[in-house]
Amino acid sequence: MKARWPFAALLLLPALTMPAQYEAPAVQTSAPGDVGADPAGTLRLDDVVKQALEKNPEAQSELHGIAALKLRVPQARALPDPTVSVGWAGNLAPFSLQSGDPSSSRAITVGEQFPYPGKLKLQGEIASKDADAAQAGYEAVERRVAAGVKSTFYDYSYFDQAIRTTQQDKDLLEKLSKIAEARYRVGKAMQSDVLRSQVEISLLLEKLTQLEQQRGTAQARLNAYLQRPPESPLPPAEAVVPQSIRYSLDQLYALAASNDTAVELNQRMVERGQLSVALAERAYRPDIGVGYMFQQRNAQMDMNGLTVSVSIPIFYKTKQREGVAEASEDLLSAENMRDNRLNEVRFELKQQYLAAKASERLMSLYTTGIVPQTSLALESSMSAYQVGNLDFSSMLANFTTLLSYETEYYRQVADHETAIAQMESLTGVSIAGAPIASSPADSAQPAQEEK
Repeated sequence: MKARWPFAALLLLPALTMPAQYEAPAVQTSAPGDVGADPAGTLRLDDVVKQALEKNPEAQSELHGIAALKLRVPQARALPDPTVSVGWAGNLAPFSLQSGDPSSSRAITVGEQFPYPGKLKLQGEIASKDADAAQAGYEAVERRVAAGVKSTFYDYSYFDQAIRTTQQDKDLLEKLSKIAEARYRVGKAMQSDVLRSQVEISLLLEKLTQLEQQRGTAQARLNAYLQRPPESPLPPAEAVVPQSIRYSLDQLYALAASNDTAVELNQRMVERGQLSVALAERAYRPDIGVGYMFQQRNAQMDMNGLTVSVSIPIFYKTKQREGVAEASEDLLSAENMRDNRLNEVRFELKQQYLAAKASERLMSLYTTGIVPQTSLALESSMSAYQVGNLDFSSMLANFTTLLSYETEYYRQVADHETAIAQMESLTGVSIAGAPIASSPADSAQPAQEEK
């Protein structure tokens, strides 16, 4: 009696080939918490940047995207799924042979398609370039977040310093107002001096209100980077010491050309385009199919069969040739995007470099010239006013000038460090060198303390 072919076993094939459930790779995260402060109770820039990068959801999203693209690489390199087919001839009942008919048969066929050599390798390399491009995108997110955190931190620090300086100058102005009142009571000053001083005090209160509002906005922005409620309290920022730039502009251009994430991403896309052109050209080559058939016949010997098939690209004029043209156009587009980004990054570097250098010159001017000179002028005018040798308006003009330049110094510090942070985002390296200036507070302090 002829052994029956176990056709029912075919129903088990899907279950036998089904893989275990996929588990996503773990992405490093950190539990939410308060921002660390140093023993002096000040907010540290390094801590803020570190926690912002750890908690940023966009960065975490990019990491999962990279993991997904890496999982495409083995898929792209894998052979097409083999095909299994079964059939019978004779009876309508599945897999049965018709009695008395020698031509009645049942058969099982297994086939596999083999792409032309090199196609699968190129598909895997293209998928790998997509993952590399996504990695560059993740680094771009990290740099953008770090630069944004630093810029906001410098603004937050500036508002701290501006509020502190304005409050000190308000205290000094209140002392000047008392001097004016005393002189007015003894008939040595006009009432307008007293009124003018009170107006200036009110203006300083208005300025303090604006600075506190702006500081609150910067605080809310920092909390947003840290994934905290906007109203969460933050300690005062650590003092920002301006740093010099230890690279020339030409060196910065070279660093950006090598390390800018957008340039790198576009370069990966150029390489992907080159591989796509090679794959499109390989599409002219035929794929090969191989099949094996086992057939059982009624009252006759079993049969084995082998088939070989070859694809013929007879429609190459509208398919393969157009595919090569499409891939070539995509390659040209990627090359133009890369070259355009190189031009853009040079402009951005030049812009930030000029801004930083301008801030350096202004900070130097404030600390070595304007603030000390204005402080001495204020001290001299205060002494002259008390003895009646100077009018109140002239003394007040020296005071407002000093206040303006003191706060402008801290604004320039924030702008300078923000420009450096933007250049570091473009170059991918730390470009800060030695400190270049000190605070002008010391030069202005003697006049404030004496009076």
